[in-house]
Amino acid sequence: MSAFNIALSGLTAASTDLDVVSNNVANADTIGFKSSRAEFADVYAAGAVNLNQSSVGQGVRVDATAQQFTQGDVTTTGSNLDLAINGNGFFTLQDASGTVYSRNGEFTQDQNGNVVNATGQALQVYPPTANGGFNTGTTTDLNLETAQSAPLATSSGTVILNLPSASVAPALPFNVNNPATYNQSTSTTVYDSLGTAQTATFYFTQTAVPNQWSVNMSVNGTLVGAAQTLTFSNTGAVTAPVGGALAFNGYTPTDGAAAMNMSFNFGQTTGQLSTVSIDASGIVSAVYTNGRTTQLGQVAMANFPNPGGLKQLGNTNWASTFQSGTVVEGTASSAGFGSIQSGALESSNVDLTTELVNMITAQRAFQANAQAITTANQNSQTVIAINH
Repeated sequence: MSAFNIALSGLTAASTDLDVVSNNVANADTIGFKSSRAEFADVYAAGAVNLNQSSVGQGVRVDATAQQFTQGDVTTTGSNLDLAINGNGFFTLQDASGTVYSRNGEFTQDQNGNVVNATGQALQVYPPTANGGFNTGTTTDLNLETAQSAPLATSSGTVILNLPSASVAPALPFNVNNPATYNQSTSTTVYDSLGTAQTATFYFTQTAVPNQWSVNMSVNGTLVGAAQTLTFSNTGAVTAPVGGALAFNGYTPTDGAAAMNMSFNFGQTTGQLSTVSIDASGIVSAVYTNGRTTQLGQVAMANFPNPGGLKQLGNTNWASTFQSGTVVEGTASSAGFGSIQSGALESSNVDLTTELVNMITAQRAFQANAQAITTANQNSQTVIAINH
């Protein structure tokens, strides 16, 4: 029965080989996918063997399904949040289940401004420090800071906004009840001395003088004080009043609270996120419409002494194992790590031509082992016939 067992082991090995090839072919278009190959070993019986004789083997077994971490082709996409790694390393991702690693750089922005992959796992970065540089001792979710706001207090506060420089002065005098008489408005909540919330609204009107705006304020629909004037430079900075503070005094709440004297600082402007750039070392910079550029972090990279020992989790994610070795953290374009290319993705490293040849080889091996079983069966039938 030895021939049957040997051929059966060959059938099993060829079938596993075909499974591996099929999985490679199925993921030929999966971003960041790494192909695998079936590795085989011969099988011999344990025990003493006559040194003058050759021992007949007992077949074959699948020794390992080895992952192949060769570089995939990099193709451009035009989306700044698409990232490709040229060289060694993995992106570090985080979710409620823990930390995983990936070569798939298809990232988008979620409703909270976090940069995530298709399954909601957040891209990890090293946060910026107050003195410049990045804290490589910890990681955090990459957030694009798409909105900015500042709380306003009763007596003072800061108003952060952008006013459109191309605005045209209205033809009619300001009227709080006529939106055609002002260019822009914004509201916030203030509190009187009794702790009652009041709605304060600011009205911005372009004057006939370029870069000069008239500012009115109302509380619960009642105008407070006279109109104030803001003047901006050609770069968007407030030049008058010095410091950008405007005083609106004399509002008396109707609930019996004390009169409210409020001062608001308009000296800061904010912008909406215009674009995000990520350089080859993984430094993420946000550029806003007000011209401000902010470094949001540096992409956290990971590598392993033996990437082939990583555990495949699906969704082109891997987890560290004892076989992979302890994770080595670092940054792109540094020693042991590849560079990052923004606006590009790393394709699967599957070579379809090679896989089709491997498929034919696995099929032929399966057929040959099946034929060996058929031949062994015919021999057995012949022996049985002789005995009768």
